[in-house]
Formats: sequence, C-alpha cells, structure tokens
Amino acid sequence: MRHCKVSYKWRKWSTSEQFKNDCRMYDTAPIFPIRYSIPKEKISRCYVSTLSRSIETAHAVFGNLESTSSSLLDEVPLTASIDTNIRLPLAFWNITGRLQWLFNCKRQKEPRKATLARARQAVDLLVKTNENCVVVTHGFFIHSLLKAMKERGFKFSKRSLNYANGECIVAESAR
Repeated sequence: MRHCKVSYKWRKWSTSEQFKNDCRMYDTAPIFPIRYSIPKEKISRCYVSTLSRSIETAHAVFGNLESTSSSLLDEVPLTASIDTNIRLPLAFWNITGRLQWLFNCKRQKEPRKATLARARQAVDLLVKTNENCVVVTHGFFIHSLLKAMKERGFKFSKRSLNYANGECIVAESAR
C-alpha cells in the first residue's frame, strides 16, 4: 500500500537549497486522514517504513494492527541534482534527481543498485516471516519492491506506473 496523501505544498520553483528543504519538510509533514478501501483478507501484521507518513497511514487505516517499522521500506531519498541559486521548476528537480538515481550517480544519497538490494532484503524479510501482511511504503520505492517481489515469483492484482496515495496492490506468493 502506498501511504496516504501528505499535507504539504511543494514550491513550484526553487533553488537547490529550497528544494532540499522542501524534501526535508515533506518527510515530516502529516497526512490527510481519509478512509481508504483495503482488501478484506485477514492480515496478521503491518510492515511500515520509518517515515512518519507511512507510520501515520498504518495507524489511520489499520488501527491497532501489530506493526513493524523498517528502514528497508523507506522512500528512495531525493536531493537536488545540482547546486544553484537559480530557481528551477519542481519537475526539473524531480526528473533530474531520479535520472541520477537511475544511473547510480553519487550525487543522490542512494543509487539504484542500493535501492534494489534494499528491496530484495525487504522481500527476504517478508518471505521469511511467511505471514499474511500489509506493507505501507512509498510511491517511488514501491516499484523497486514490486520488482524484487516479481523476482521471487509473486503475482500482483495490478501493475501501474503511478500508484495513488492509499492504493493497495495485492501480491501473492507463487508457493
């Protein structure tokens, strides 16, 4: 499941420092408390990232369900792709940062290779516990997680380029 919508308004244009600050502020902003449609299967545990938006989502959507927090499920960190005092559009920062991630550029805090390795570790944890669970994670990381799950033989209820906030994807082990 992707976390609930975050109550934060990004600047449309920003310098590199302003963009870095917006990223930090987004990571600590609260979520909008909205009800979401979740699968009806019995869930024994909730795995969440260490970021507040996924933890708040787990509490808002799943109540008192036992939860385990892990940095293995954190969003792929994003930082400014260049240092500049020139204000550039938000799309520039997002696209260039993710391209740097894709090509394993050291400017980004975590390269793609590291993200994929982390996603595989997360899947190993889920497979090892062998329980019907929910994972609350993030919009960009979810693609790496699903890729690692597919490598392990999981099947999905749906695949998308862009998962909406609060959207659930049901994954079933091939075993």
